[in-house]
Amino acid sequence: MSYTQTLSLPDNASLFTRLRVARRCLKELRNDATNPTYGQTFNLSLNANVYASLAQQFQRSEEGRRMLSKRPSLEARELDLAAFERLPEGTLGHEFARYYRDNKISPFATTLELKSDIDFLSKRYRETHDLLHVLTGYGTDVVGEMELQAYVLGNMGLRTTMLVLLNGTIGQLKAPQSGVERSEYLRRLWAAYRRGRASPRFLDFWFEEHWETPVATLRARLCAPAHA
Repeated sequence: MSYTQTLSLPDNASLFTRLRVARRCLKELRNDATNPTYGQTFNLSLNANVYASLAQQFQRSEEGRRMLSKRPSLEARELDLAAFERLPEGTLGHEFARYYRDNKISPFATTLELKSDIDFLSKRYRETHDLLHVLTGYGTDVVGEMELQAYVLGNMGLRTTMLVLLNGTIGQLKAPQSGVERSEYLRRLWAAYRRGRASPRFLDFWFEEHWETPVATLRARLCAPAHA
């Protein structure tokens, strides 16, 4: 499956076709989580209708229209992590740079040509993934990643998150990881989902304008309290 082939799927492609593409991408992403081709294709395979609905909602507000017009970017080439690290501890920029350093990973890159608002919102979501880790406090271990997926499912209703959670939960129930029992794992996912549903939508927030803002301030603004 080539990049061109996957992105040329017609809008009216069957659910079976979209699921097949999504499962293939998910399989590849297990071995190469930051691969832009498979990441972008996976995100678009099942979420195009969700993003189309979001684009319509964005058009109803001044801030939403500004974002769709300006199309800000959080991809790797736009981020100066060295400068972020020089910001005071606790600020979004500093903690974002620390997140990458501590986890020995790099920001997302993209090969997706932005032909529509749907493409932009798909790209925007992928770029906010690591910022959500910083804001929500969910870890980058297996369970933490699943918690973040549950949070996003509650907040945005992305269909790909349901597929990720299904695959991850089947694996966890068969062989618990990170020392987390099955009941605890399910409890944590449910709590993350409810937290996401109770939180304001994050996708239209201008993170680029808040690198010097304390994470605690942004967490209080964008994330509902984390309850058991």
